[in-house]
Amino acid sequence: MTTSFRHDRISLYLKLVSYAILAVTVLHQKIRATNGGIFLEQEYDTIDLRQLFEIVRRNLLLIVAVTILFAAGGYLGTTFLITPQYEASAMLIVNSREGQQLQGSVTNDSLNSAKQLVETYSVILKSDTVLDQTIEDLNLPLTYDQLAAKVSITAVNDTQVMKITVQDADANLAKDIVSNIVEQAPEVIINTVKAGSVEVVSDASANPDPVSPSKSRNTALAGILGCILVVGILFMKSLFNNRIMTEADISQKLALPILGVIPDSALGDNGSRKKKRRA
Repeated sequence: MTTSFRHDRISLYLKLVSYAILAVTVLHQKIRATNGGIFLEQEYDTIDLRQLFEIVRRNLLLIVAVTILFAAGGYLGTTFLITPQYEASAMLIVNSREGQQLQGSVTNDSLNSAKQLVETYSVILKSDTVLDQTIEDLNLPLTYDQLAAKVSITAVNDTQVMKITVQDADANLAKDIVSNIVEQAPEVIINTVKAGSVEVVSDASANPDPVSPSKSRNTALAGILGCILVVGILFMKSLFNNRIMTEADISQKLALPILGVIPDSALGDNGSRKKKRRA
């Protein structure tokens, strides 16, 4: 749950950066399109993609360096700043009527009823009655809300089997919490829902490898974020650059016609000849 929220937050940041670049581009076009009170709407309706590619080409090393720097920061931050989370789980099967299960006469109606009870049972097993007892039994330094945030109960592939999952920084503690909930489940279910029961399908087991955070995903996301930021900054810097570098800039930025161009080569030749004569 926490990992999914972090991923959504990073995706939101990427979208905000993209929207900001687009907004600045449109605003800059509107500013440049108004010259001396004359609105030149037709001239600046499109963005020159060749200019963008040229910016990327000229600053390719900088873009690669910033991308690698952000990716390294994402990897190091994930490794040293984020606490690994381990996961433990167990599976229970839901029976709608205990008597039918004992007699072996299971019908489609009883299976459908059991599927519908999975959601009800998940609410019961995450209630304060069960989790407060777990806190007391295991002497946990947690509140009910803190423990409830670690526990998730879901149906397995839309069946009558439900899976109890706990995430914690301690794999053994996560396993103990699942085991305690599973131990309480049959009695709590029978006392609360008179016409139902649960049985253990698989005992609590812990995954020895952390399930979050994902180093590869965070590294990739940080690298992508760095690439977007540096390209956006370079692009906006180019948009707000008012220096005249070529004859095309005169017509675009000043809206003036070009009457003639003096080649730089001619000036260079004259200058070199003068230097030779002086020598």
